[in-house]
Amino acid sequence: MLFQKNGGVRWLIVCLGNPGLRYEGTRHNAGFMTADALADKLKISVNRARFRALTGQGRIGDEPVLLMKPQTYMNLSGEAAAQAAKFYKIPPERVLVVSDETALPIGALRVRTKGSAGGHNGLKSLIACLGTENFPRIRLGVGAPPHEDYDLADWVLSAFKNQDAEDMRAAAGRAAEAVISYITEGPERAMNRFN
Repeated sequence: MLFQKNGGVRWLIVCLGNPGLRYEGTRHNAGFMTADALADKLKISVNRARFRALTGQGRIGDEPVLLMKPQTYMNLSGEAAAQAAKFYKIPPERVLVVSDETALPIGALRVRTKGSAGGHNGLKSLIACLGTENFPRIRLGVGAPPHEDYDLADWVLSAFKNQDAEDMRAAAGRAAEAVISYITEGPERAMNRFN
């Protein structure tokens, strides 16, 4: 049996969030929720500590992937992703990032091939560490704060409750499907299906 260099990983799936029980179920952890849904679907254990992240290897279609939950906290997520991308020699266009998005209603998805950080500190870190905005991302709507004076940091660190929590579980499953679609069917198909 022939093995490709470095385990043959061709895609990184970087799901953003904050580590620790304190942040479980919060809006900022929509990426981690998606990682859990994707790991379930693909039967991948995301429990190996590498690249300052919890990681697990698997396949999506014919593509070998590394699923990552950075353990650096949101503002330094790019450090974990950049280490893995450098190790596996993965170009930015195959670093697929899943993050929360306050500009979208709860559960809505936005699939893009590139874009700005849009004020998201995790995406800012990725752009800085990868040296480009040209990496694909799936942004998962977590809803806007209830009024404009509400502190955004408090909002994204607040937990989903009741129906919102149910809706987010379903949305994380759809975001996992969008990841699979992006890798197996390509960006246009994924955008048409999930945006």
